[in-house]
Amino acid sequence: MDNIYAPLSEACAKALSDKTYDKRKLASQEVEKMVAEFNNAKNTKQIQKILKVLEREFVTSRDLNKKKGGLIALAGASIGLGKDTEVFINDLVHPILNCLSDADTKVRYSATESLYNVVKVARSSIIPIFPEIFSALSRLVTDPDQNVKNGSELLDRLLKDIVTESSQTFALDSFIPLLRERIYAKNSFARQFIISWISILNAVPEINMVVYLPEILDGLFQMLEDNMVEIHRMCGTLLAQFLRSIRNDPDSADMPAMTNILIGHAQTSNELIQFTAITWISEFVQLSGPRMMKFASGIFTAILPCLAYEDSRKQIRECAQLVNKDLLDLVSSKEDKLNNLKNLDLDSVMEVLRQYLGHSSVHTKVAVLKWIHHLFTEIHEEMSIHSVSLFPVLLGVLSDSSDDVVLQGLVVLAEIINSNSANDDFKQTQYRKFLLSLLNLFSEEKSFLENKGSLIIRQLCVLLNAELIYRTFAEIICEETTNIKFASTMVRTLNTILLTSSELFDLRNSLKDIRNKKSATLFECLYKCWAHCPVSTLSLCLLAQCYQHVSALVVIFGNLEVTVEFLMEIDKLVQLIESPIFASLRLTLISQDKKSQDAQYLAQALFGILMLLPQTDAFHLLKNRLQCVPMYWGHATQAEGTQSIEKQSSIDFDALLVHFQKVQQYHHQQRMIQRRRSIVLWE
Repeated sequence: MDNIYAPLSEACAKALSDKTYDKRKLASQEVEKMVAEFNNAKNTKQIQKILKVLEREFVTSRDLNKKKGGLIALAGASIGLGKDTEVFINDLVHPILNCLSDADTKVRYSATESLYNVVKVARSSIIPIFPEIFSALSRLVTDPDQNVKNGSELLDRLLKDIVTESSQTFALDSFIPLLRERIYAKNSFARQFIISWISILNAVPEINMVVYLPEILDGLFQMLEDNMVEIHRMCGTLLAQFLRSIRNDPDSADMPAMTNILIGHAQTSNELIQFTAITWISEFVQLSGPRMMKFASGIFTAILPCLAYEDSRKQIRECAQLVNKDLLDLVSSKEDKLNNLKNLDLDSVMEVLRQYLGHSSVHTKVAVLKWIHHLFTEIHEEMSIHSVSLFPVLLGVLSDSSDDVVLQGLVVLAEIINSNSANDDFKQTQYRKFLLSLLNLFSEEKSFLENKGSLIIRQLCVLLNAELIYRTFAEIICEETTNIKFASTMVRTLNTILLTSSELFDLRNSLKDIRNKKSATLFECLYKCWAHCPVSTLSLCLLAQCYQHVSALVVIFGNLEVTVEFLMEIDKLVQLIESPIFASLRLTLISQDKKSQDAQYLAQALFGILMLLPQTDAFHLLKNRLQCVPMYWGHATQAEGTQSIEKQSSIDFDALLVHFQKVQQYHHQQRMIQRRRSIVLWE
């Protein structure tokens, strides 16, 4: 019968199948010797026969001893071949690779040992089949058996040495897909294995791994969430090395290709991943500049929530703030402004900014509002199409609990109004539209007016034209016929702001000179509106130095319904008369001109107010003040005296008085109707 193991002897074949390692080892040495002799004789056919027999009869056998014998014999054959192993590399390696996934632990270990020996002899000859070896090795490193794992580590180190030596012939393009496929492994040992290989390749001067970074960056970031601290350290160090390489040679990195990956990881709940991702984004913005503008909406999605972080995540917050600042600088850059804006997808940016206006954090909302304002100031023409959709959103911002958010919202609204104001008529229309919306908000929510009304109106007077704001408010309120109680409340609020706020200093000075036509028309406009509130009307006239008219109003007050609210307002007015704002009024009382009509009318008016007051603290305060005044009040006003300021103006005070009485009569009628309704409901 023919020897099926030929050219191996039956004795050699039997020894290779023996259950003892020593006999299998001796047999492998015999194989080694035979292969060496055939190789020296250039007898390639016989070598191929031996390798084929080892694969067919031993390595693929179901007999475990035969498998182990065949594996050790293949290693012996490679030793016998020496430098000529390259010629038979496929015949040697492929049978071994198949055994690396064998169910038997000892077979897997023998295969690992055999492959190590073959690779050790073959060295750079394994480069053409490296992807196959690497795939097998990536499974071995997670093997449950410690001996197999130890063997894989030895093989791993050997392969790294060979690849480093053969870097110029190493096919990186075919290796990267292997990395990309395995980089998402969840096993910590597999992750450690992948990171170590990327680190080794990145350390080789001839290999530029930064070029391939977009393909593996996502997986590297996912590894940062591993439970093993060692993985964090290795991965963090590797990412830092990559970032350093990008910083040194920005042109080598495809930053746009990596940015969306970073944006995704910057939104994770894992603090390490988030901080690392935002750090990279910050570097990219500084290095790439204009190219990053097309990712602005995504970057905003990532960094804006981070601005709200407390000190426990201070590093992330500070890094996000830096990115935000750098992007702001890019938009306003004089050198690259056109280029930057060309890359900016304004629609997607505005969609994100509108979304984050509803964020819970004050810092985030303020940052969003500053961005909207910045865009309006830098590219107001491009932003004009967003004005209409932004208006209702910004009005909603005004009811925010934070003053910082409200103030910044007003800055944006003011910029929108001013940037759209091509002429005075258009400006007035814009003011009216905005202030009408604001008044509707105030009327719908009383607490909003009480808590934020003064702040909003004062700030608007700083940001916009205070006179136009007050004129427009007055015109709108004058048209109110249904909710006249709100009209009265609104007038009271506007009047308090007018008399007490430093922001309205210029407007007060303007009203003090009604001899000027412009001031006179402003006074008339306000008066018609202020008529909804008697005490506010009185204080407006005192401010405008219309003392004769004040005297006439005080007389009419005697016929008005005196309510607790009315007395409280009079009380506040007395307090105001003692304030610095009415210093000129108090000085008028001691005018050196004994025939001064203003001084006499003022004295009469103040005594009239005194008579309206019950004997409260305000009564005694005003009484003490009037005791310092010369006794004009007891004498008739002299016609030939110095003409009063109101007489020198063009204002028809008689018509205004009629208007005041008409408005007050309407208020009285509405109160009566309300009371009758209350009685009916009670019954």
